[in-house]
Amino acid sequence: MGETDVERVGGTGDGALTLESLSREPLLGREYQDHPDVVHERLRRRHGAVAPVDLLGVPVWLVLGYPEALYVLQNDERWPKGMRHWRARNEGRVPADWPVAPALTARNMMARGGPDHARYRAAWDAALRPFQDPGHPQARRLRDNIRRTADELITILVRGGRSGAADLAAQFSRPLPLMVAGELLGVSGLPGDEALLDIWRILDAGPDAAEASARVLAAMGRLGEEKRNRPGEDFPSYLLAAHPRLTTEELAHELTMLMGMISDHASILITNAVVEIITGDGRARASLSAGMIREAVNHVALRKPPLANFVPRFPLKDERLGEYVIRAGEPVWIATAATHADPRFAGGASVSRAAGTRAHLSWGAGPRQCPARELSTVLTTLALERLFERFAQLELAVPEDQLPWRSSPFVRGLRALPVRYEVKAGEAVTSPDAEDAEDAEGTEERGRDGERRPQGSLMRRFLVGLVTGTIDPDAF
Repeated sequence: MGETDVERVGGTGDGALTLESLSREPLLGREYQDHPDVVHERLRRRHGAVAPVDLLGVPVWLVLGYPEALYVLQNDERWPKGMRHWRARNEGRVPADWPVAPALTARNMMARGGPDHARYRAAWDAALRPFQDPGHPQARRLRDNIRRTADELITILVRGGRSGAADLAAQFSRPLPLMVAGELLGVSGLPGDEALLDIWRILDAGPDAAEASARVLAAMGRLGEEKRNRPGEDFPSYLLAAHPRLTTEELAHELTMLMGMISDHASILITNAVVEIITGDGRARASLSAGMIREAVNHVALRKPPLANFVPRFPLKDERLGEYVIRAGEPVWIATAATHADPRFAGGASVSRAAGTRAHLSWGAGPRQCPARELSTVLTTLALERLFERFAQLELAVPEDQLPWRSSPFVRGLRALPVRYEVKAGEAVTSPDAEDAEDAEGTEERGRDGERRPQGSLMRRFLVGLVTGTIDPDAF
């Protein structure tokens, strides 16, 4: 950034400025929702690596520079998470009903600091290992179930025709991770009616985020206590085995975080991957065509990361970052996609030239790197494998600039993904009448707990409802 730009924003962090005293551009708005890259670059031109912005009425710092973001993420002791470090909030200058607060006050492993984080992270790693270790029988079963569920979703999506239109978000990329989350949580069938929608309300900082957070925590608390009394081969049981002293409230926060990681973030990664493969610069599609699906997923994580902004860090003492001095206790948010667009990223390689790098920040960095990154990558890889194995053609049904993006301070995902499709030659297409007859048979299977359950009928009815319009995808 040139000297003129620094003078235009009012100083260079010499000690005279505070976050509240600076002119701040509102971060959330229609332009940011549809074109966050434009907002990021405008802020970068004006402020450099770090910019003061207004987040729904509250001043925060937004980190746009890759080296600066990496420095903050790797120095957890100097830049900790935790609302207790937020000076303005402690002094009563953050509204009590600020809609972003419910997502920030969660007391889960990723929000904890000090030695607590290490203990909780060790428990998480132990609880996820059976699902992420490719040599573990449970991980192999999970992969098989992902493929099988993805194929059933696709079969239902194309019922009655070799070509047509669909909402790939509502009919594929959202239900698939939700069902995987249900398997991880040890829930038979689909998780609670509005579980995913409540996760959206929290992450999108909607007006009823606080009520949604209370509902999810209550449901996860009940599930956790069930697993404490009747442990099984699932994440809550493994987490309790690794950390038996977890209270009901603590367990509820951990399970809510898992629900968000898998059912929402993985769903966004799948949808963003489809958009990038269809409309991107060709690199993701080339990797997919070459059979390098994981490389295609890595490219998407670089270009269209699901996590738009990390939850804030708070410096314990005044530190210079970019052109400004960040005061102790001021909130610092890292804008993931903006850091990837920094010309200094990966030794001077920009996003458009860094398709092969693993140095991106989509999964975080340092001691708080996402514990479920392998699981999310596998889920997305298998989802794309089945989609592009069974479809000869997938294309957007609307212009790219008309895709409906969610307005969220945390994630970058679509509300819907309208596509036109054509099934590959040789792929069987089941008629609706045949599927409905099979569903009506009500065949049963025994679960691991010995209970008899309908085999697939609940899932099929739910998904057919999405396809036929008897279930509103906006309520899912």
